[in-house]
Amino acid sequence: MPVGGCLAPSFDRCQNAVPGTLGETGLYVQYAHVRTCSILKKAGDLSQMNTGLHDDYSWELVKTLMAFPEVIQKSLRLYEPSQIAKYLIDAAQEFNAFYSHVRVLEENEGLASRVSLVKAATIVLKEGLRLLGIQAPEQM
Repeated sequence: MPVGGCLAPSFDRCQNAVPGTLGETGLYVQYAHVRTCSILKKAGDLSQMNTGLHDDYSWELVKTLMAFPEVIQKSLRLYEPSQIAKYLIDAAQEFNAFYSHVRVLEENEGLASRVSLVKAATIVLKEGLRLLGIQAPEQM
């Protein structure tokens, strides 16, 4: 059974299921990480060639994930770990928008590319949480 008993396929449509998972919280970021892990588990091993991403939601997520190294550098330069926390919330929001609008596990030529993007999101969310001293659970 999904977290909070919600059967909705989208976290955005399941807002009242888990108190405290919305908004700018660590739990929101952790839940996004859990969702990425779940998708990767369902996808299994995809050793096919990536064919590219063709939707705006995927590219917005790509741009957000690409900013991670810069955010870490800025956080170090300014001595502000909150820069990483703010970034992780943005990344979780971008991932959830992507997940809400893109059929990630749909069997077609873009499957491997979408799963690769989810893997990248998983790595960034996990590493960002680690840098803040927060666990990145794979299940909730």
